[in-house]
Amino acid sequence: MRAIVESLKRLYEAGRLTRAQLLERVDKGTITVAEHEQIVGEEEQGA
Repeated sequence: MRAIVESLKRLYEAGRLTRAQLLERVDKGTITVAEHEQIVGEEEQGA
């Protein structure tokens, strides 16, 4: 797992990032849809 994904996962689990904020990073190309799913622990509906 890339360092950025690990960092975002820790922030998400700590409640410092929301799903919407993570999806913004997907839109910007910072992380992939698959990496987003790894972070939130499930497949995002409609992604």
